[in-house]
Order: sequence, then structure tokens, then C-alpha cells
Amino acid sequence: MNLEDYHIDKSWTLFLDRDGVINRRLEDDYIKKPSEFVFLDGVPEAIRILSGVFGKIFVVTNQQGIGKGLMNEADLISIHAYMIKNIEKRGGKIDQIYFCPELDGVNHPDRKPQIGMALKAKQDYPEIDFLKSIMVGDSLSDMGFGRRAGMKTVFIGEIKSNCNETLIDYNFMSLLKFANVCKGLK
Repeated sequence: MNLEDYHIDKSWTLFLDRDGVINRRLEDDYIKKPSEFVFLDGVPEAIRILSGVFGKIFVVTNQQGIGKGLMNEADLISIHAYMIKNIEKRGGKIDQIYFCPELDGVNHPDRKPQIGMALKAKQDYPEIDFLKSIMVGDSLSDMGFGRRAGMKTVFIGEIKSNCNETLIDYNFMSLLKFANVCKGLK
């Protein structure tokens, strides 16, 4: 199926991963302060476009830098405040940010690919229909999260040859390319 076949409108919900989708991922490190947060090319414009298409937009992000003691929740809140301010300045919106500070090996129900953050969003916004939701991410844990919750999945970036493509419904090289396709659906 093509995206056009889903009739995406304001009744749909968009879930976005953060690192590698919205901002540049730091190799072998974590963004610990706003000055380290750098938007990927076209992302503020993409979120502005997507805000006109989707009813709600959420960020769902694993942030084990907190669990490792490299930063604290106040640091993460200031990073997200910086991100939201710059998105809103360009006409976009993020309705809510959900994060999991737990370490990778803990198997916490909120850590992607588990769907705890999706369930929290549904609890906060009961109108969410996961069958009318899209998860956009750059990792297989993002795709697993979306698939387990019953969402459509969009992988951002190049798919590796050893990747389990059964978790991926669509692939775009950037959030802006995805947004431009969604803009054409209106």
C-alpha cells in the first residue's frame, strides 16, 4: 500500500524518535545540554509541514544517558525545551515528549521496542488510535515499537543489508522527504 491509501488527516497521530530523526546523533555519546543539540537539515520545516497533516505529534525517545549518570532529568528537560522552542518558532508543534531513562539491558516496559511510551500517550490522549498512527525512527527498536503497538512504520535513513525489513513499512532518507510526501496527501 502507498501512504495515499491510508487517507491521513487530523485524526492520525505521529510518533517521532528523537536522535537520528530530529537531531544529529552523537557517536558513542549522548546529548547532555542544549548547545549539543543540532537539528538535522530540514527538520524544523518538516515538523511544521507534519503539524498541518497530523492531529497530534509525540516524541518517544530512549535516553539511557540519564540511567548511566551522564546527565539528569533536568538536563533532558532543558534540551527538550530548546528543541520545542525552535520548532514552534518555525511554525511546528510537538504535543508531548515521552522518554525512558532506563539502561538498555533492563528490559523496562517503557524502553523501545517495548510500547510503554505509546501506552502512556494513549492514557494522556485517549483519542489516539494506534491503527491510525505512524512511528518514524532510524532504528529497528523504533520499528519494533511501532509494529508492536499496531502502527505503520517509517524508517529514516539508509536500510542496512542485514536489516529485518519486515518491521519497516516505508523508507525515506530524511524527515523532510517524508513530510513532503505527507503534505501531498492533504
